[in-house]
Amino acid sequence: MKKAMKIGLLAAAFGVSAPAFAADSELPGTFTGNVAIATDYMFRGISQSFNNAVVQGGLDWDTGAGFHFGTWGSAVNFGDGNAATMELDLYGGYGGTIDNFSYDVGGIYYWYPGSPKALGYNLWEVYGKMGYNFGVATAGISVNYTPDNFGNLGDALYYATTLAIPLGDMFAISAGAGYLDQSRGAKSLTDWNVGGTFKIPGWFDTDVRYYDSDIKFAGRFADDRIVVKFSRAF
Repeated sequence: MKKAMKIGLLAAAFGVSAPAFAADSELPGTFTGNVAIATDYMFRGISQSFNNAVVQGGLDWDTGAGFHFGTWGSAVNFGDGNAATMELDLYGGYGGTIDNFSYDVGGIYYWYPGSPKALGYNLWEVYGKMGYNFGVATAGISVNYTPDNFGNLGDALYYATTLAIPLGDMFAISAGAGYLDQSRGAKSLTDWNVGGTFKIPGWFDTDVRYYDSDIKFAGRFADDRIVVKFSRAF
């Protein structure tokens, strides 16, 4: 079982389906996975892939009792001479719904295998999320806290809000905004996005999204841009 789980997690991190693991699992609950190709990897207003296309994938386990765990991986390029070429996120939490209200609390570890410790890339966050389904739209807010942000920048809080409006079964529009409050005198940052998702049931989803921010220190890696993403859930 441990060997099967390890193979499944690694396969998901590299964007490869591992249906045999899901089918043979004796664990309770359900497993879901996802793979994607995107023209860029944007995270909180900054490109994580040197403005290049990436392959991504993940695997999630819902225990059926409120607890959930998962892993997600993506290629990265920080223009650092390949000090980091991959991001692997490991996360878990507890969540549920009460009528139209949803909640989730948990933690995330961002791991960049092989990156020098001195660069301070690896970090962990704790988060809290809540949302409400109004029928015509779903709104959500979240707060993430880390005691040592990426690049040894000290503790930080990231506040985010989202809004999604379904337009039929196959199309939806959505928007999001985030505010990063940093310590050690670093300037606070704001990012935002708006886009639409077109679903082809049984095939794949296409998301086209516009990103922008007030981030200046990252130069062209934080410029406004349109990102196209093709994804498939299984």
